[in-house]
Formats: sequence, structure tokens, C-alpha cells
Amino acid sequence: MSQHEITQHPLTTAAGHTIVARSFSVAATEPANKGVCVIAPATGVAQYLYDDFAVWLTQQGYQVVTFDYDGIGLSVDRHVKYSRSDKLSWAKYDCPAVLDFVKQHYPQQPITWIGHSVGAHMLGFMDDTSAIDHAITVGAGTGTWWYNAAPTKRVAWFLWYFLVPATVPLLGYFPGDKLKIMCNLPKGVIMQWRRWCLKKEYAIGYEGDWLRQRFAAVTTPITALAFTDDDMMSMKNVKMLHSFFCNAPQQLVTISPADVNQKRIGHIGWHKKRYQQLWQQYFLPALG
Repeated sequence: MSQHEITQHPLTTAAGHTIVARSFSVAATEPANKGVCVIAPATGVAQYLYDDFAVWLTQQGYQVVTFDYDGIGLSVDRHVKYSRSDKLSWAKYDCPAVLDFVKQHYPQQPITWIGHSVGAHMLGFMDDTSAIDHAITVGAGTGTWWYNAAPTKRVAWFLWYFLVPATVPLLGYFPGDKLKIMCNLPKGVIMQWRRWCLKKEYAIGYEGDWLRQRFAAVTTPITALAFTDDDMMSMKNVKMLHSFFCNAPQQLVTISPADVNQKRIGHIGWHKKRYQQLWQQYFLPALG
């Protein structure tokens, strides 16, 4: 057995499809178990990309569970065009399946939900977050395109008004791999995302009061980590998303690359091994 045992778990959701989660166990040489961290990925970011961070968490004494949403990474049964999922179904079926797995395998242990980008949105999309003791959101904000950080804003209008409407209805999925923009995404995911990003209040602006009330029902304490050089999320995006969690105790921590002796953090990449100073300096206090 390796120092950090990684086990793969196929999970059947209430909708009948299968997603794949993986568990990272605390080695016998590590500190006593402090609880469970669930890493909820950003859109189109496969779970294995968080492995460095997951292993580091085990070294701090946490059990870790990662997973791929339906249509992403290991959770693609056939070609992505056959996936019928969207972001709300990820929250309705995939995330609860992961939480059920965690509660079954790590009973009575505190659960920390670490949500990267849309992984944080899942807190407001899920029917019930009562099993989650604490949440850490990372690079998480609304997708309203005209509020996006400048690098994303320059291309978002083309993506949402031209590229997605031209390719997705024809192919039945978003061909991100071929276009070298994100990755392949299910039709339901990209089209729903587009609808939301064209609204001032993002998903709530499109879906309406039922979703606003669901965000407001979340009382899980949240620590929000935001990066000053995030090339996707502006601080306006970040603050708007977290304002929807109006009944959750919150702390916003703003981090610049210079704070952790880096030239860049951005939106994707903070979970790579070279950012261990970031983890030590900001995640450890957030984990409590």
C-alpha cells in the first residue's frame, strides 16, 4: 500500500447514472484524523487535477474525497454527448450521492466542503446542506459575463453569443477539447451556463425566487478565498455570489500572488504542489 491510499468508488445517483468518487486515506504516520474534506471541482476540471492538494490535506490529518460530476473526467460512461446532466442536476443528484458516501464511510466526522468555482455554487443549488459543517469557497463568483475579470470578459461575449450557439446544437455537446477552450461539456451544462451568464444575477436571475430562497436557506459557515489576479472572477463576481448566502456566517479572505511568493495564482492552478505556501498560510486557518 502506498503512503496515501487512493481508492476509486463508483456511486449510483438517485437519477440512475453513475459518477466516480475517490477517497484519499490518512496514512498511519500522519496526524490523527481531523474530519473529512470533500473537494467539489470547478466546471470541466477533472478531479485528478486536485490530487496534490488532496494528498497535502491527508498530511494535515484529513480524510479526503474527490469526485467528477456526470459528463466530466471519470464520470463519463459513454461520449459526453449522451449525458443529460446540467449544473442543477449535478447538485440534485451527484453532490448528494457524494455526501451520502461520506456519511456512510466516515460517520460522525465533521465534513468540510471545499468548493472551487462552481463547486461553491453547489452549496446554494443543493436541496440540503445540513450534513456540511463548514465550507471553503475558492475562486467562486457569479458568471455574469460583463462583471467577469478582464481576461475572461474579452472572450466571454464571443463564447456565449456566437461559439456556443453555433456548435452545441449541431454537435450535441460543447467540443472544448477540439476548440482548446475548457474541455468537452454536456449540452445541458453549457447551455444552462450560457443562460445564467447572460443574466445580471446569474443563476438566480434566470431561475427566480426558488433558487434565491435555497441560497438563503444555507446556514453553513463559509470561508471565501478570492485571488486578486483571478482571470475569471472579479471581486464583484465573488461578492455577488456570496451575498446570495445571506444567512450563512461568512469571512472573505483576499489573497494576492505576492502574499504567497508567487507571480500568479489565477483561477485554475492553486491546487498544484507549488502552491503549498498558499495552503499552509490560508487553508490551514480556514480549516480550523
